[in-house]
Amino acid sequence: MATKTQKSIPIIEEEQVIEDSDGFITFKKSHFYSVLVVLAFAVGILVGYVAWGRGGTPVTAAQQPSGQVNEAPITPQAQYTRYDIPTEGYPSLGPDDAEIVVVEFSDFQCPYCRRFHDETYQALLDAYPGQIRFVYRNLPLTSIHPSAMPAAVASLCANDQNAYWDYHEKLFSSETLDEVTYIQYATELGLDVETFTACLSSGKHDAFIEEDMNFALDLGVQSTPTFFVNGLAVVGAQPLTSFQQIIDKELAGEIP
Repeated sequence: MATKTQKSIPIIEEEQVIEDSDGFITFKKSHFYSVLVVLAFAVGILVGYVAWGRGGTPVTAAQQPSGQVNEAPITPQAQYTRYDIPTEGYPSLGPDDAEIVVVEFSDFQCPYCRRFHDETYQALLDAYPGQIRFVYRNLPLTSIHPSAMPAAVASLCANDQNAYWDYHEKLFSSETLDEVTYIQYATELGLDVETFTACLSSGKHDAFIEEDMNFALDLGVQSTPTFFVNGLAVVGAQPLTSFQQIIDKELAGEIP
């Protein structure tokens, strides 16, 4: 296992796009964005390890625990790498036995997360009716998005009253994220507003969200949104076609 060392964290440009013939990404579990930086200079050498990202909000050094990152040698492996991403107990939409499980690590204040939500999210579900279970996990980038953590808390307070996905929609459609807005949405959805409001400041969901954050950072996730399609990584606010390339191969049994 690689040891953790103090190291500055490379940040890729948000609009940088380096795409392979299949149109999706694999990465090293220990520190996959270091792979992206090396590939920017050596893509011709590491054939099959070409990464892309149609925009994503990068995790800053302040988001990393103690500013530490995992360090491991960059060595070519199989083209596809699957990661074990727990889904039990997280908000999900779709059949429990769906053939395709899409896990999103996201931030309600992230503009690229909103882009995905506005342009791709519903189209993806509509393209594979009954075949996708969509799971949302929180990665609020608190150092650059001060409203992200309170919005994540509000979403889980709504989840306590079985209104997660309706509330999720409102958060991603909102121009303002503050307590007045959270309570307004709870009122519009017919929630018990007194219970909801008490939940916002109770701290009851803080540890749950922090566990999400730590899991993502330990895995090597360094931008939002980041997705795992049956454990296969997709980084950035990708269009529907990029997800279809992976999902169609999965359904056809073409990916080991």
